[in-house]
Amino acid sequence: MAFQISPGVNYSEIDLTTVVPSVLTTAGAFAGTFKWGPAQKRIQVDSEITLASKFGNPDSNSATSFFTAASFLAYGNNLTVARAVGVNSKNARANTSGTALQIANEDVFQAAYLNGTAGSAAGPIYARYPGALGNSLVVGLIDSGGTFSTWNVNSVGVSSYFNGAPGTSSQATQAGATDDELHLIVVDTGGLFTGIKNTVLEVFPYLSKGSDATDALGNSNYYKNVIFNNSKYIYAVDVLSTAPEYSTYGRPLANTQYYSSGSLNWQLQGGVDDAPSTANTQTAYGLFSNPDETNVSLVITGDAGVST
Repeated sequence: MAFQISPGVNYSEIDLTTVVPSVLTTAGAFAGTFKWGPAQKRIQVDSEITLASKFGNPDSNSATSFFTAASFLAYGNNLTVARAVGVNSKNARANTSGTALQIANEDVFQAAYLNGTAGSAAGPIYARYPGALGNSLVVGLIDSGGTFSTWNVNSVGVSSYFNGAPGTSSQATQAGATDDELHLIVVDTGGLFTGIKNTVLEVFPYLSKGSDATDALGNSNYYKNVIFNNSKYIYAVDVLSTAPEYSTYGRPLANTQYYSSGSLNWQLQGGVDDAPSTANTQTAYGLFSNPDETNVSLVITGDAGVST
């Protein structure tokens, strides 16, 4: 080995092409079929637990994709996943006679439905992501017009999940409004998310029907915004489905006498699984093609095919 007797600069050429980087430090990318979770969007996953939390546990349709991703995560913690869905995959919804929508991810919802409407026929509540899994959800709502002490969802009493009945918030009172508050609860009535039927998944107390309502920290307390920002399972799309509710829900607080709906339960239905085609999967892989947006060293293909 060469060495220097006196101080100086030594240049060496070392061939690194045969060096295999550690999987622990390798950024991977994978697109595949999952039964839940945001679709057509890159999601960072650091463990199998996170994978299951974001995209659901495997079933017969998603097992190959799930375990392909899980195998990488057994050795590394830096995998970006894109869920591919077929064009006929739909989100479960409260009003199955209304519009069947595929709301692929939060970006789609924010752009198309958060500050607008899907139309009065769409219905008030949609599952967060496409797929039949959303059919397991029941959403309950109560306001000042309901009997809080006996409020139940799918024959299960739920008033104990809240510390009091909804009524008129102090902010609404100051603005000359009445009956703006509502409670909302999300229940896994089919047990498909938790394995136990009628498990309460989310509780949202003292939301407001007023579009400009805020909480103690100054954040929006309008029920559509709160659900969009915090729920893992649902969106609030349109206001409720009767004319009186349309006339007041979503109006600013000032001098608004909000319609009291009482207590309402919605069993979400109409969620549809549709296996992605090869083209759909290739579109999902295309989310990794821009080096300015994503930096991956290893692309995992699983059982992806090649279209001709």
